[in-house]
Amino acid sequence: MMESHQIEMGAFKANGPQVPNGGLSSVVQTWSLQRPVERVLQSIRTVIFTSKLNLLLPFGPATIILYYTTRMHGLIFLFSMLGITPLAERLGYATEQLAIYTGPTLGGLLNATFGNATEMIIAIYALKNGMIRVVQQSLLGSILSNMLLVVGCAFFAGGIVHRNKDQVFSKATAVVNSGLLLMAVMGLMFPAVLHFTHSEVKQGASEVALSRFSSCVMLVAYASYLYFQLSGRNNSYSQIGSEEVPNEDTTEEDEETEISMWEAITWLAVLTIWISVLSEYLVNAIEGASDSLNLPVAFISVILLPIVGNAAEHASAIMFAMKDKLDITLGVAIGSSTQISMFVIPFCVVVGWMMGQKMDLNFQLFETATLFITVLVVAFMLQDGIANYLKGLMLILCYLIVAASFFVHVDPQSSDD
Repeated sequence: MMESHQIEMGAFKANGPQVPNGGLSSVVQTWSLQRPVERVLQSIRTVIFTSKLNLLLPFGPATIILYYTTRMHGLIFLFSMLGITPLAERLGYATEQLAIYTGPTLGGLLNATFGNATEMIIAIYALKNGMIRVVQQSLLGSILSNMLLVVGCAFFAGGIVHRNKDQVFSKATAVVNSGLLLMAVMGLMFPAVLHFTHSEVKQGASEVALSRFSSCVMLVAYASYLYFQLSGRNNSYSQIGSEEVPNEDTTEEDEETEISMWEAITWLAVLTIWISVLSEYLVNAIEGASDSLNLPVAFISVILLPIVGNAAEHASAIMFAMKDKLDITLGVAIGSSTQISMFVIPFCVVVGWMMGQKMDLNFQLFETATLFITVLVVAFMLQDGIANYLKGLMLILCYLIVAASFFVHVDPQSSDD
């Protein structure tokens, strides 16, 4: 009797629970596979399909197809520009999402690093191809575009929306950024003056050596400024390139996370790689596009290329100005110009040094004078801490003058050599 009872219990243990356990494990396995798939699809939906600019994404693959099937350099250049524009905007979005998780300190560094990633990638590819003038002019164009066009459009749009009052912003931030930009102008001016006065000790070698030394000094100055900003010593300065809202204006919608931290990191890697691929085709098509479109290389480099890299800054700066948050607008636009002049340009000189390319800070007299006058005009506009649509219109018109100047400008490099 006891033995038969044990046999029945053993049979129940051996056979009875197997069916439920097997069914449960298959359900758990299916559920565990389904969750990551749903997560990935949700992330793709959030990043790819929420921005209207992403309608331009097909131009990326079309660029590669055109490059290998035709010799239409003008079309390849145009398609690569259109393909990179939404990627630059999404790169800014992914950086903002990651900055929410990392907090303001590391978030400021992330924005400083990835805010101008597109310009840096294009510059490094051009540097690798020995196109030093394209590197110089495209970075100069990014500074001019941010300071005149982006700030001008932001002031103009904000002034129209808030036409009944003057918008105000932190004068302390504007003064410090203006000072750093003037320091950058000084770093660019001395190699150019040394070259054009023919007063260097060793012709050609001295200006390169001076440029490399000045670049190292500018990088130290930029690192010191970042430390000063992020150490929290003085809360009256907003973080360079940070698109976060100051403490008093922080709202829930600005802090809302739409993707997880690891998703943001993954998207940063994917977007950076894809921008790198398209940048190579963009750089390779510049000279052919100049011939086919009958446009000077200087105009393409200074005016057209920065439109690609500044798409994200342009949109977000205008949006924040319309919300009457001009401190963030200046953090985006003027902060981006400061990053390029104090970090990206010296960084490219150091990278060129490692590559064996004679990248220097001699931006030629025309470009250096343009930058110097632009910094003075913008510093004068920002000195009172007040913005309105008239100032915005004046900055936009100044940018049109600069664009027209580069349209009729011929690069004197060949005659100098």
